[in-house]
Amino acid sequence: MSDTNPTEAVTTWLAELSTALEASDIDAAVALFDDDSYWRDLVSFTWNIKTCEGREQIADMLGTQLSLIKPSNWQIDGDATEAGGVTEAWITFETALARGKGHIRLKGDKCWTLLTTMVELKGHEEHKGSRRDMGVEHGADQARKTWLERRQEVATELGYSRQPYVVIIGGGQGGIALGARLRRLGVPTVIVEKNERPGDSWRKRYKSLCLHDPVWYDHLPYLPFPDDWPVFSPKDKIGDWLESYTKIMELNYWGSTTCKSATYDGAKGEWTVVVDRDGEEVTLRPQQLVLATGMSAVPNVPEFKGADTFEGDQHHSSRHPGPDAYAGKKAIVIGSNNSSHDICAALWEAGADVTMVQRSSTHIAKSETLMDLALGPLYSEQAVANGIDHHMADLIFASVPYKIMADLQKPVYAEMKVRDADLYERLEKAGFMLDFGDDESGLFMKYLRRGSGYYIDVGASDLIADGKIKLKSGAEVAEIKPHSVVFSDGDELDADLIVYATGYSSMNGWAAQLISQEVADKVGKCWGLGSDTRKDPGPWEGELRNMWKPTQQEALWFHGGNLHQSRHYSQFLSLQLKARMEELPTPVYGLAPVHHTA
Repeated sequence: MSDTNPTEAVTTWLAELSTALEASDIDAAVALFDDDSYWRDLVSFTWNIKTCEGREQIADMLGTQLSLIKPSNWQIDGDATEAGGVTEAWITFETALARGKGHIRLKGDKCWTLLTTMVELKGHEEHKGSRRDMGVEHGADQARKTWLERRQEVATELGYSRQPYVVIIGGGQGGIALGARLRRLGVPTVIVEKNERPGDSWRKRYKSLCLHDPVWYDHLPYLPFPDDWPVFSPKDKIGDWLESYTKIMELNYWGSTTCKSATYDGAKGEWTVVVDRDGEEVTLRPQQLVLATGMSAVPNVPEFKGADTFEGDQHHSSRHPGPDAYAGKKAIVIGSNNSSHDICAALWEAGADVTMVQRSSTHIAKSETLMDLALGPLYSEQAVANGIDHHMADLIFASVPYKIMADLQKPVYAEMKVRDADLYERLEKAGFMLDFGDDESGLFMKYLRRGSGYYIDVGASDLIADGKIKLKSGAEVAEIKPHSVVFSDGDELDADLIVYATGYSSMNGWAAQLISQEVADKVGKCWGLGSDTRKDPGPWEGELRNMWKPTQQEALWFHGGNLHQSRHYSQFLSLQLKARMEELPTPVYGLAPVHHTA
C-alpha cells in the first residue's frame, strides 16, 4: 500500500468489501478486517447499537444480517488522510431500507475500525429541505385552518380522541431532543413532564448550577446555540433555551403531568400509561414507551443512624434550594463529585461554614485543561475553524470503539496530571483523595462506566486546597444527632444543614416505580460498559447497557445522558421508532443479555 495514496486505498478496500458482500462471501469480507478489528454499528446493520469485536464476531453478525440488510453502493466521501500508519476516511452506503454514513480506519490494507450509522429511512425521510411542509396553501378555501388552529387541534386530540405512537416520560433535554427528532419524522408523540414548564428541571436546581461542558459540545438537534452563546451555560439560561426550543419545534409537551403507572399488553402490542395531567387522570395507549428520565433520576439517599432526629435542614442535592438561607450556618455536604463541589463553593460564597465529606477518591479535571486536551480537538472554536462542526465531531467520537477508548484516553490524563501537578499536590496536602480512574483513563471513561466519581474544576478545588471549604475524608458517617454528625473515627461536627450529594441509582429504578420491579429486573441495569471496574461490574458488554436501543422488554426504551448524547443518540432512537411505526422489518442483532438487575 506504500505506493497507493490514501483515497485509492480506501476506494479499493470498499470495492473489495462490496464485491464480497454482494456475493454473500462472508469469509472474503471478514478477511478484509485486521485480527484486531472493530465494527461499530448504529442501527444500520444490526437494528441495534452494537460493536462487533474481532473477525469472529463480525462474521457472526454478517452471517445473520447480510441477507436481510442487503448493503450496497459503498462510496468514499471526500478524500482519505493518512497519519501514523493509519488511513482514515468518511464513507456512505445504502441498505435495503436506509441510507447510511460511516467512518473507516485502515492499518495497511486491513480495516482496523469501521463505523456504520443510519442516516435516514428510504421513503420516510425527515420533512426538511425540498420535503418541507408548505405551511400555508395559497388559494381560496372556505375550510382553511390557520397554523394556530391546526396546532390547537393537535393539542386537543392527541392523547384523547387520537393516541400517540410514542409516549416519552421525562421532558428534560433528552425527551425534548427525541421529541424534536420524532416530530420531523412524522411520529405522533406526547412528552410527559412532572414540572410545569420545559426547562424547569434546570431552573429548580441550586442556583450556582451551570453546564461544565462547553457550548460546542451541547447543541440540541437542528437548532445550534447562537454563536455568541456563553461557553458555559448557566442553568436558567439553559432552562429558557429548552422552553423556547420546545415551542419552536412544536412539540406536544404535557407539563404538570405525572406518570402514575404503565403496563404492557404483549398481545395488543400496546402500553396503558395512566397520567395525572394537572389534576385530570388521562389514559394514554402508545405502542412505544420511552423513559427519558435521565441519569439524574432516582436519588440515592443513604440511611444513617439517627437521621430522623436531625433538627436542621437535610436534603438530597437534587432538592437543594441554594445557599442564601445558610449564611453563617454550619453546612455538611456528603459526597465529593460535581454537585458536591458546586454546592460547597456556593455555600462558601454565601458565608456558610461548609465541610465536604469525601468517602471515596475523586478524579479532578481542571475545566480549561479538559477543554484543551480532551474536548478541544473536536468541540471548540478551533475545531469549528478546522471544519469540524458538532455533527462531524459526534461521528468522529462515535467511530472510536469503547474497547480501545480507555487506552487512547490515558495519555490525555497523564499530560493533565503533569500540567496541573501543583493543584493536585495542594489538594493531597489538604487531605483530598485523588484518582484518575481505576486504570488512569480519566474522566470520560468514569462517566461511561459509572456516571460518577469526578469533578470538572471551575473553582471549588482551590477553595478545598486553601482550606476555605473544609474537608473530612477517609471516614464514614456513623451517626447523625440532632445538631451534629458523628464519624467512624470518633470525630463529631456541628451541623445546621446536611446535603446528600450522593448521586442517583440506575435508570431502571424508574422502570421499577412506573411499571414494575419485574420489568425493571427483566431489563436490567442501565448505563455502564461491563468494564469490571468500580461500580461497573463485568462481563464486558462493549456498549452502554440498554441505552437508545432495544431492551429485553418489548417496546420499552431508555434515553438519557448529557446534552451531547441526547443530541447524537436521539437520531438513532428516533429512526428505530419510526421504522416500527411504519411496520418495516427491524431484525435486531445482538440483543444484550441481562447480567445485573440493579
